[in-house]
Amino acid sequence: MKKQLKQTLLVLMLCVVSNHSLAKELTVMISGGFKAAWEKLEPQYAAQNGNTLKIKTVPGPSMGQSAEAIPNRLAAGEKADVVIMVGYALDNLAKEGKILPGTRTELADSKIGAVVKAGNSKPDISSNERLSKVLLSAKSIAYSDSASGRYVQEQLFKTLGIEQQVAAKAHKVEKTPVGETVARGQYEIGFQQVSELLPVSGVAFIGKIPDDVQYATRFAGAVAASSASPAEAKALLNYLSSKQVQPIVQSTGLDTVAQQKTNHPARSSQK
Repeated sequence: MKKQLKQTLLVLMLCVVSNHSLAKELTVMISGGFKAAWEKLEPQYAAQNGNTLKIKTVPGPSMGQSAEAIPNRLAAGEKADVVIMVGYALDNLAKEGKILPGTRTELADSKIGAVVKAGNSKPDISSNERLSKVLLSAKSIAYSDSASGRYVQEQLFKTLGIEQQVAAKAHKVEKTPVGETVARGQYEIGFQQVSELLPVSGVAFIGKIPDDVQYATRFAGAVAASSASPAEAKALLNYLSSKQVQPIVQSTGLDTVAQQKTNHPARSSQK
């Protein structure tokens, strides 16, 4: 009896080991704007697949000079199955042959918001005039090194007519989330995509910048050309864009693509 029990346990253990060894691993390279949604959705998707799928997450910016940036990782020979990033940065990868044609999947849109350090009073940025006043009176301003930061630096200040006045006190933050620098007191006010600001502790979310100077970022995903499991990679993207997960996506500060109005091409993509 004991011998049979030992044999049964041994068989079960071998089955578990066998299933584990057969589990496919997907490497997902993802930029910060969709990361909060991903951290909620990935465990659910993994649970649905039991022991048949393992997921490795590799974070990195959609653009920039850092070695961690997704295009630079791929250029250096790092392998990936799925890339999730700013839409126009993904377009560049497509031109370089780094993603499989026909696999681009639209995931979400994100708008720009602002934060101050927790405990500080929240300024009113509800109109262009009020936003300008806040920026002119701020001792320091932070923005990201992604597409949202590029917009703030190259277009927002200019549109508000304060480009020269804030030039000396506006700072680009590389690699680190803007909210974290504001929480540490390095900068008085910080601007980045809402989905990247909300998860940061130690800051108070002020709100989104006014609609007529807003910049909507499109996040999309695609199967990497280097993927060893393209079918599984595309299935994951289909899940992330499905109707059933949209309440979770929206809870992280993102907007469902179908609910967004089409923006001018120059203002429809970010980090």
